[in-house]
Amino acid sequence: MNYLLDTHVILWFFDDVEKLTKKAVDVILDSGCKKYVSIVSAWEVAIKINLGKLQFDGGIANFFDKIDENGFELFSVTEDHIKQLESLPLLHRDPFDRLFIAAVMAEDMTLITGDANIHQYNVHWIW
Repeated sequence: MNYLLDTHVILWFFDDVEKLTKKAVDVILDSGCKKYVSIVSAWEVAIKINLGKLQFDGGIANFFDKIDENGFELFSVTEDHIKQLESLPLLHRDPFDRLFIAAVMAEDMTLITGDANIHQYNVHWIW
């Protein structure tokens, strides 16, 4: 099974794992599952660091290092994701989350997220 980690999930996994559900942690630690971190999460983290809304030791370079160290794969945005984004109902206005939703729809992946707004979409998710 392929899983895409929402930005808050990856940040909590790195720095505050107690905020994650047991189910989310179990999947993240399961070596039989492929876990992905979207380049969109890196973009969001870089913006929040720059705005002073997020402290991340070592900055975005360390964020990428931690992705590698934990065996996560970096996931890029594709043309199919953008096409899927165009048809999404406007149930959620966060542009980062909308890209995650479009990507998991286009790739038939499961999103690990605690964001209740995302749960309104017809996507596979766990929390």
